[in-house]
Amino acid sequence: MDLGLRGKTAVVLGGSKGIGYAIAKAFLEEGARVAICARKEAELVQVSEELGALGEIYWEVVDVSKEQQVYDFADHVAAKFGTIDAWVNNVGITVFKDGDEFKDADIDLITAVTFKSAVFGAQAAFRYMKRNGGGAIVNISSLAARCPTAGRSTLYGPMKAAIVNLTQTLAGEYAAYGVRVCCVMPGFTVTPAVRATISQEELDYNARGTLLNRLAEPKEIAAPVVFLCGQGASYMTGTTIEASGGRSVTLNPTYSWDEKAKKEQ
Repeated sequence: MDLGLRGKTAVVLGGSKGIGYAIAKAFLEEGARVAICARKEAELVQVSEELGALGEIYWEVVDVSKEQQVYDFADHVAAKFGTIDAWVNNVGITVFKDGDEFKDADIDLITAVTFKSAVFGAQAAFRYMKRNGGGAIVNISSLAARCPTAGRSTLYGPMKAAIVNLTQTLAGEYAAYGVRVCCVMPGFTVTPAVRATISQEELDYNARGTLLNRLAEPKEIAAPVVFLCGQGASYMTGTTIEASGGRSVTLNPTYSWDEKAKKEQ
């Protein structure tokens, strides 16, 4: 299927690694021009070198929790490419604590990075899409929004649930301007960040909890994201696509990993 993205401009917040990297690569493979941002310049340079052969890519160091930095990034992208056609809000952070352990600083950090970035990103994208007469915004949520896990997603899950609601709300507000807003809800995905924080034993355990008996590769999350930005999804807005290998069908959300592991011993 031709997604109709050739020559279009796609922006990916958090595009330097993991799912964001895969999304940027998928857009380039569809012939789109891509702009990515992240906090670490070295990672952005590496992505540009690795993916530059696939097409035109622009990068910028941005703190996506800062409103003006996100707006400025959008302005720079539009100045370089002329417009913005697709925008993906792919940023999130978590702190592994139980609910009674969180402090103000933890809550502020998770809210700023996970939720504020999506709000600012959507606002920045809408300014240009409104002028263009249309566009597509995709927010990345998480299965934790639907199936929370104690200790893993105590605040991350609620923030990602807010992303789903934000998607629905903005879809209603932006529809009159031809701007579609959708959401993708990944399950466990094997990214560098996941490997750095979760043991192989726990990854294997969670893989067995999916209907497909495996975890996702980043490109399997990128595929529905890019589809939602293309012409094949022209009648889709306000919707959330779950890409979890069927894990929400089998997941018992009332136990943490530690509790489940103890029960199996």
